[in-house]
Amino acid sequence: MPLQSNPPVISRPLEPALFARAPALERHRVAPGGLTVVALQADDRLQVIDLEGDQQAELLAFAADGREALAALGLRASANADFIARLLADGSRESAHVRLGLSRRAIDCQHLPAAATLWPPRSPAGSERLLQAAGELLVIVAAPATATAVDSQRRASELRLLIHRANPPSLLTPTLPPPLGEVLDEFTIAPGSARDYLIGAGQYIQVIDVAGRQCSDFVAFDRRALDGGREIDLDPTVTRTLNGTAYPGPGLFGKFFGRDLQPMLEVRRDTVGRHDTFALACTARYYEAQGYFGHANCSDNISRALRPHGVQGRRGWPAINFFFNTAIDAHQQLTLDEPWSRPGDYVLLRAMSDLLCASSSCPDDIDPANGWQPTDIHVRLYDAKERFSIAMATRKTPDADPVLTRESGFHPGTSALTGQFIDYRGWWTPTQYDGYGAIEEYHGCRQRVAVMDLSALRKFEVIGPDAEALLNYCLTRDVRKLAVGQVVYSAMCYEHGGMLDDGTLLRLGADAFRWICGEDYAGVWLREQAAKLGMKVWIKSASEQIHNIAVQGPRSRDLLAQMIWTPGTQPALAELGWFRFLIGRLDDYDGPPLMVSRTGYTGELGYEVWCHPDDAMTLWTRLWQLGEPLGLVPLGLHALDTLRIEAGLIFAGYEFSDQTDPFEAGIGFSVPLKSKQDDFIGREALLRRNIHPQQRLVGLELQGNEPAAHGDGVHVGRARVGVITSATRSPLLGRNIALCRLDVGYCEPGTALEIGKLDGQQKRLPATVASSTIAYDPEKTRVRA
Repeated sequence: MPLQSNPPVISRPLEPALFARAPALERHRVAPGGLTVVALQADDRLQVIDLEGDQQAELLAFAADGREALAALGLRASANADFIARLLADGSRESAHVRLGLSRRAIDCQHLPAAATLWPPRSPAGSERLLQAAGELLVIVAAPATATAVDSQRRASELRLLIHRANPPSLLTPTLPPPLGEVLDEFTIAPGSARDYLIGAGQYIQVIDVAGRQCSDFVAFDRRALDGGREIDLDPTVTRTLNGTAYPGPGLFGKFFGRDLQPMLEVRRDTVGRHDTFALACTARYYEAQGYFGHANCSDNISRALRPHGVQGRRGWPAINFFFNTAIDAHQQLTLDEPWSRPGDYVLLRAMSDLLCASSSCPDDIDPANGWQPTDIHVRLYDAKERFSIAMATRKTPDADPVLTRESGFHPGTSALTGQFIDYRGWWTPTQYDGYGAIEEYHGCRQRVAVMDLSALRKFEVIGPDAEALLNYCLTRDVRKLAVGQVVYSAMCYEHGGMLDDGTLLRLGADAFRWICGEDYAGVWLREQAAKLGMKVWIKSASEQIHNIAVQGPRSRDLLAQMIWTPGTQPALAELGWFRFLIGRLDDYDGPPLMVSRTGYTGELGYEVWCHPDDAMTLWTRLWQLGEPLGLVPLGLHALDTLRIEAGLIFAGYEFSDQTDPFEAGIGFSVPLKSKQDDFIGREALLRRNIHPQQRLVGLELQGNEPAAHGDGVHVGRARVGVITSATRSPLLGRNIALCRLDVGYCEPGTALEIGKLDGQQKRLPATVASSTIAYDPEKTRVRA
């Protein structure tokens, strides 16, 4: 019998948003209340998509001579479509930058014509318009927005633009992203080459990965030292040591240092957040060891580029390798994989002194370092007069457009008190405050009153006749029992029972809800479920238009009662019940509109105050005017972490993940399996998991003063039976405590356990299982006060 032949196995990985998979397709984002400018050629097709629904789109088109050309897209002007004109005249730095670019195309921004609207109001999610260009055009697309009160649910949302090129370039190279400002110089570095360039103090360097997954080595020298015959170059080891991080990123630890321990560059923006500072730039020896003799390499290329400046060449350069994806694994091995960077991703650096720099485009095509296909690196230089925000980038889905780190409406107030911010889910959020510190902030909340910017929470408006049915299907709680004016805490699960997120749901009306959570993807998930079920419902992102602060502590009611006015149809602040909300105004009938919910994340009596970003600083200023006599303190993330661990409150990525169900996360109360009659996502899996539990969340009390840490193993003898999810030293209790996901066989209060340090075996911290996950006020008398 002949042997059966097998066809070759072909790799077909799913790789969203990579240009090489669709070279004729370009993607662009139009931010809510913003605009995007794109260039079209004859026969190109422009697809405008309303991602969330109920979002109008305005469009202007201009011919090469600067004249209005809507007809070239088959459009005509609409009455009162003047949002683009108003936005470009608002006096902001961003609009000035766009006007400058348009003026260079002979477009008169002082007398813009009326725009075209692309669809009628109340468009469903996914509505789109496909337009074909009759010639060369410059097109402006806007997502109009108006100021919206905090209790209104008509929110602006983003649009997506897809350009289908009729004649894509023969080379698979995507279009470069638009400049961030006025360009002093720019150049492209082909794979297998390097380029030297000079940069002055205060000027900016933007290193762009043109097609994605391409590494770029970077070196820099102090020009004044070079003039004196000394080679003081950027040093990755010094940089790592002084920052305490593998590589600098925007924010507190954002500087690259030279070998003299002086800062040379500051990272202003980074849209990838994954780079290499562990190893040398690639060398001839590396390729020779693999059997590739004479292969181009970055070290030799950098040496050649620097030679005219009198810099001594090196066989291996200790460079900063942007976009190179390496790491040290648990076995101390240096690992290598494809870069995380996508087309147009970049790092933006500000020079802190006059520098000689060199950048390469890595030629490595024998391993995954450049995705197996080396491509171009592009460098742009900007003048010191430019002002670029400090930012990283987040994407709600792998193929979503990147969104840079944002500042909340309260940022002028918080930044006046501290410079210690981290990027928390795409928003700059204080970790602690200068002149206070985490311990004082903690005691201020436990004993008096504290205020914290929590604008990074995601807000989604869920409105329409099927809103209740959708939420009842997507959340574990029985939404049908939720009254108008009430708040409920719930889990959101996948089919297998693992948690997507947790959050609070507010009912604003019979068919109007607001979901407050931490996960951007929750909005996408809700829209996907609504589409599968054919429901009539809109899910609108509201995070940009609703900002919020938490006012927590035993004196929080005394503070807010002085400043929240409510009409007769709403409860007074002093009468607001736990997990209820009110709609009112600041101070009096004519004050800025606010919402106040009696909710929090501290285990104390507390509230959250919600407002439009434009009213944020008015609210912040009033809080401090009335709060200082009551001992008001600002609250950062470090103190909040201690407060929530004491209160047994869970945190994404610590107590729960998509591998953890609500019972294992300690919030089984949010899954009413017996009383909720309607089906919901994950119900069958949760029924099964509840009958046969494997782990539970418990509290631990540690002996001694040495702390546990997230990820530490929990042991009985040699066997590991659990893991620390969160840990802290409780200032008021005077001992170390922890939350632990533990095998159900060891959850009896008083059970003796050991927390493994080092390798888990060499050092152990004795601990016992507590009677509750709530270490402070387990009866919740304070939060219910």
